Amino acid sequence: MAFTSILRRSASSLAPLASRLARGNRSYHGALVNAINHVNHSYKSTLTPFVPTPRYYSSHSSDQSLLKVIDAEIKCAEETDDLDKAEEIPSGFPFQIEDTPGAQIVTLKRTYQGENIVVEVHMPDLVTGDEENDGEQDGDDEDGSANKSSLPLLVTVSKSDGPSLEFSCTAFADEIEIDSLAVKNPENSEDQIAYEGPDFHDLDENLQRAFHKYLEIRGIKPTTTNFLHEYMINKDTREYANWLQKLKQFVAA
Repeated sequence: MAFTSILRRSASSLAPLASRLARGNRSYHGALVNAINHVNHSYKSTLTPFVPTPRYYSSHSSDQSLLKVIDAEIKCAEETDDLDKAEEIPSGFPFQIEDTPGAQIVTLKRTYQGENIVVEVHMPDLVTGDEENDGEQDGDDEDGSANKSSLPLLVTVSKSDGPSLEFSCTAFADEIEIDSLAVKNPENSEDQIAYEGPDFHDLDENLQRAFHKYLEIRGIKPTTTNFLHEYMINKDTREYANWLQKLKQFVAA
């Protein structure tokens, strides 16, 4: 459109000259042609050819930068005291520990008076000192439980092929809370939505205390969960270091 506009302006400015030349000496025809050529030449001289600037991206240099960051993180992880720390199982620990490298959880198993007890121990939810201070300022929880590091547990107590009790618990330092309790019946179809009882905290307080004692007798007590808390922190450190090594191998391949 710019080119058309320039030609339109050039033609309109030269129209009177062309009219006069047509009525006068036809020798002026050459002058008219020269004038038009001059306008065209002036316009062309103002045009700068657009040459896109090529951008070159090197995947190799990008990968090398990523590898340097990964190496730095691996070095930091290897300097952590918990990396090669061997957990000493406390005397009288009632469970057999099944810890598969690369797995998200650790499984504990034991039998007690004909019952099969299985505990799934998940990675701990850690709370730093800064988060504790923020929680105290906000007053999120009257008893301070929300400001403590915690360990999620899923405890299943079963007898033969019959129903089982499933406890969802949260273990704090020297304290275990039961979040929910469900009765699981293997005869129920997956399509059925079984009634699993009221919210645990809505139960009678005496019944709540009785269930806490029920789990304590079966080994779910602070001496057990405090050890598990430390065990899972060390596992998390090891798993993270192994994950970084796998990540490095993939990028470097």
